[in-house]
Amino acid sequence: MIARIFIVEDHPIFRDGLRMALSTHDTIEIVGEAATGAEAIAALAEVCGRVDVVLLDLQLPDRTGIEVARAITQINATAQAAMKMLAISMSEEDDTVVAVLRAGVLGYLAKTSSRDELVRAIHTVAAGGAVFSPSVADRLTTYFSEVYQVPSRAAFPELTERERQVLDLIARGYTNRQIARDLVLSEKTVRNHITHTFIKLQVTDRTAAAVRARDAGLGH
Repeated sequence: MIARIFIVEDHPIFRDGLRMALSTHDTIEIVGEAATGAEAIAALAEVCGRVDVVLLDLQLPDRTGIEVARAITQINATAQAAMKMLAISMSEEDDTVVAVLRAGVLGYLAKTSSRDELVRAIHTVAAGGAVFSPSVADRLTTYFSEVYQVPSRAAFPELTERERQVLDLIARGYTNRQIARDLVLSEKTVRNHITHTFIKLQVTDRTAAAVRARDAGLGH
């Protein structure tokens, strides 16, 4: 069975390497490529009916891989398409892996994976299965074993550990100056963490953020 893929990768050398490695495989057809999130979203909206798997780099210059994954999920819903997503990344941070899974990605491979591993992963994802490189699978096992003991992490997997700490202190009623002192950070850094946290939680003020945090068990 031939798997039709679309490559989203901003690094020209790595993208060329993927194309060369996969184009010679008789079970893979490359439908298209994009170097940015915006290019990918625009192109996939046009060719979504001909794509089985999107190979998605998570470090794009204009958008995060999570944002692109969410956009692809929306394209699927709008166009009644069935594109699957396989993330390829050098990052194996727990928060990133879990966030892209929540965004609809079915697989996560390290960029150091071999061509055979990648081909097998493409076909697994195309068939609706999930696949992870061994190192990512090990980290997920550890992550989810910890999640049951840390409710706040389960509730906000999109946040970094530092952002959770800041959110916890917001829920306790701390000011920016108090947060900075408690975490040994500059107030500017605290403001940046708060901005990122509000964007990820889709809230506009401290009160709404505190409510979300307390509902999840923070701030006590």
